[in-house]
Amino acid sequence: MKGSGISSITLIATLALLAPACNKDDEIIDDGNGDTVGGRPVTSVSQGWSDRVYEWTPAPGQFINETAGGGGNLTTPEQAAAWAEGRLDAGLYVSLGGFGGYIVVGFDHSITSSGDGFDFAIAGNAYFNASSSSGGSNEPGIVYVMQDTDGNGLPDDDWYELKGSEYENSETLKGYEVTYYRPSLPAADVEWTDNFGNSGTVDYMSSFHKQDSYYPLWIEEDSYTLKGTCLRSNSYLNPDSGYWDNNAYGWGYADNMGSDNTSIGNFGQCNRFRISDAVKADGSPANLKYIDFIKVQTGVNSKSGWLGEVSTEVLGFYDLHM
Repeated sequence: MKGSGISSITLIATLALLAPACNKDDEIIDDGNGDTVGGRPVTSVSQGWSDRVYEWTPAPGQFINETAGGGGNLTTPEQAAAWAEGRLDAGLYVSLGGFGGYIVVGFDHSITSSGDGFDFAIAGNAYFNASSSSGGSNEPGIVYVMQDTDGNGLPDDDWYELKGSEYENSETLKGYEVTYYRPSLPAADVEWTDNFGNSGTVDYMSSFHKQDSYYPLWIEEDSYTLKGTCLRSNSYLNPDSGYWDNNAYGWGYADNMGSDNTSIGNFGQCNRFRISDAVKADGSPANLKYIDFIKVQTGVNSKSGWLGEVSTEVLGFYDLHM
């Protein structure tokens, strides 16, 4: 990220080649613990912030297609990714819409695992309500990581979910799928169905967001399906304050005032993550030494009355080792 005032941080790290080549660049990097791992090394021009958005595929939502915040003139996936990249470069939010909406970013180097320590951070816009110790705006994003194992520089290998506080919760749904349907008329709700036989709508918020449709304009198909892990909803109408609260989750999610929350530079709300929390599909540790790509995906299928759908927002991705 280049335009936020802190994204221009450049740190010089000299990493010696200590062993025979083991990656596509014939280089080896040090994970900070004296162990060498495959990956792309930090160089004298590396930056801490992510430098590319590979894909932005949001679910329908009130900020999607909005001229000011959602890119109202986007007609191709490539334009959408470039628009999201420009937003992050400027330190501005990118909304992922309702459940399953996601963004994929990369760095100009590999991020190494420090074992039990935090390795990277994701900035969001969560906050607490002054009238509530746990309520406020917490719109959790599930985080996934990937290694560029085929060495082609693209996020087309295996994703590994980062285990968060709700991973073992009996109400957490693995392999959840939601299909969204393009409205036939402007200014209409977006209907959805899921793989559990449920249905609902992403409501059209005519008082706040008046673009013709919340269905992404650059998706040509009249329906599309998003898949991932879905957390139980923490949204409720607070009878004391009269506001809708989205309670915080424990830890391990983007855009969430959890115990892993911190501030970095101009960002007052960032969540920190450990590569060591990456798990395989069966829940066993992935044991990754480094990663090259990060994906964040809205992790709840919920809405908060007149506030509309719960949608994860991200503002930046940062390598904490920098």
